[in-house]
Amino acid sequence: MQRLPELDPGTLAGRQKEVYDTIAGGPRGGVRGPFVALLQCPDIADYVQGLGAHIRFEGALPGPLRELAILMTARFWTAAYEWCAHAPIAEKEGLAPEIIAAIGDKKTPEFQSAEEKAVYDFCQEALEQRRVGDDAFAGVVDALGREGAAELAAVMGYYSLISMVLNTFEIAPPEGAESPF
Repeated sequence: MQRLPELDPGTLAGRQKEVYDTIAGGPRGGVRGPFVALLQCPDIADYVQGLGAHIRFEGALPGPLRELAILMTARFWTAAYEWCAHAPIAEKEGLAPEIIAAIGDKKTPEFQSAEEKAVYDFCQEALEQRRVGDDAFAGVVDALGREGAAELAAVMGYYSLISMVLNTFEIAPPEGAESPF
């Protein structure tokens, strides 16, 4: 059960209303999921949504690679809302459905590109070992450069934060989606 009541924008005032309007008027097109919980601390919500908007809509990582990292992070945290929100985005961005399904099943996917494999190895080590070994780091730097490696680490950190918020506040998957885990 969700730990917060349904968000009623008509009851918001001051900084909460300002941040709500920023999120609703931005590229997400609405306030849902983790932002319902984060609005309890509007200043934090504003910083978090700004970082997330940059990562998701302005970042340098190609869409399929970004979404691969997001899904791996969501699966690691068993964040059903995040998975349900991003699995369709990942497919739309060009990540193969077989890769999405394998990650959902906690299996190593068959990759078509060296970049996808490098991102997978990097994320897998970071999430499971809490460190990235020299080989996985070098693989991502070869595939994406140092900027790509830094952004990839930031994507995983951001979506770990989002996953923790979703899990803490027991935010259910989006309407119409069943929990995948």
